[in-house]
This record gives sequence, C-alpha cells and structure tokens, in this order.
Amino acid sequence: MYGLWRPRVLGAWRVPSSGPVILAVNHAHNLDGPMLMGTAPRPVHFLIKKEAFVGPLGTFLEGIGQLKVDRHSTDRTAIGNALGVLENGGVLGIFPEGTRGEGDFASLRAGLAYFAVRSGAPIVPVAVLGSTDRPGRLVKALPRLRSRVDVVFGDAFAAGDGSGRRTRKALDEATVRIQERLTDHLKNARRLTGR
Repeated sequence: MYGLWRPRVLGAWRVPSSGPVILAVNHAHNLDGPMLMGTAPRPVHFLIKKEAFVGPLGTFLEGIGQLKVDRHSTDRTAIGNALGVLENGGVLGIFPEGTRGEGDFASLRAGLAYFAVRSGAPIVPVAVLGSTDRPGRLVKALPRLRSRVDVVFGDAFAAGDGSGRRTRKALDEATVRIQERLTDHLKNARRLTGR
C-alpha cells in the first residue's frame, strides 16, 4: 500500500494491542479492505464474499487468513470461523454495510452487532477516506497512484448494553448504538482530514 499510494494513518494507537477486537470499516471502494490490512497495527481477518475466492486470488486470500462468507444465506461456517478469530484474541474486520456503497454507514446489517455482543469484543470504528476521490489514469478502477488515502481509527467501544442479553431486541438496540458511533466517527474523521 505504501509503495503505490500515500496512506496517512491516524489513531492506530486506539486499536487494543492484544485481545479480541472488531474493526468496523466503511466501504466505498475495493481498495478499502486491502488498505486497512496494509496499514493496521495488527493482522486483520476480514469476512469477504465467497465470489472473490477464485483462482490465484482465492488461494492468496485464504493464505493470508481471510474468511469466506456466503452473503445470500446464513453461513454457519463463516460465523464459526469469525467467532474463532475473536476467541483466539484476533482482529476481525467487518464492512457493516455488507457491500460497497457510499461508505457512510447509513444502512447496517445485523452481523456486526451479533459478533460484538456474542463475543464481547470491543469495536473500533475505521474510516477509509480518499479511495474514491480521483481515479487513476491507467487503471480507472483504482485511485491515482501516489494519491493520499486516509485511514482513521476511532475509540474502541462496547456494543452491548451491559446486560449480557443476546435477544433479537438486544441486537437491534446494539445495531442502533453502533450506527450512531460509526456515523459520529465518520464525521469526525472527515473533519480531521478535511475530506
């Protein structure tokens, strides 16, 4: 990442140095996940759509510990693998919106709340900004080479309400709390970076 672009990483010290943690990342461009993997202070295991695991790319993704998920059904294997990352004290990366979009956390899926409430792992919000600003001249699908991309880590927080409940209502309430925190972090990251 540092050889092709100019990442500016802010707040990486906010990621706990050990123990389970979930990085909740906005997702506006295909570069966002690799940019976070290349700049995060700890190795990150992302839930990635199974369609990406084809040919040499699939072998590479599995080799670096990424997790295959079927987004069109309840993928119990992916859920177990993700919980296993957290149980082993690792870092799970999640795009809470489920797919690429505006990257504004406007519509969250329930998966992030489920993993956070079930595991008790803190969530660290992450904003990747600049990946969609200026397309490259040679490869239009990527940002211009040597352009700046900001990766801003926020303060860790607990998703649950402290009751330990895992009911549908508790997960819905946690999703609302998470969305508020992620949206606030994104606003702050835009203010800090001027984007």
